[in-house]
Amino acid sequence: MSFINYQDPRPVYEQIVSYYEKLIVTGVLPEDTQMPSVRQMAAELSVNPNTIQKAYGMLESSGYIYPVKGKGSFVANNTVLAEAKRREWLEGLKTKLQEGRELGVSAEQCRALTDEIFGRDEI
Repeated sequence: MSFINYQDPRPVYEQIVSYYEKLIVTGVLPEDTQMPSVRQMAAELSVNPNTIQKAYGMLESSGYIYPVKGKGSFVANNTVLAEAKRREWLEGLKTKLQEGRELGVSAEQCRALTDEIFGRDEI
């Protein structure tokens, strides 16, 4: 289960947060799925339990997980989070497209790139 990249300049707890955000938003971890315990994940990743606790705290404060006293942490409703993440991503894409336009990137170049990534049939 090692998804930690030690070449990544981000701290380990941020990598954990990003990893679980992606799993939750994409539905790989459905709502009410129990998260691994702090101790279990720390052992599997060979990191300090405080690192896992910090990551879980960030996930909780962002609304990705919720704690149940005496039972652990569970995945929150991901539909609202997924929609918010998509809106955020689309805003970022809009900004990038505007930057590209200012740099002289054509609409046709953007379409070609979209076709390359999504395939012609999906557009």
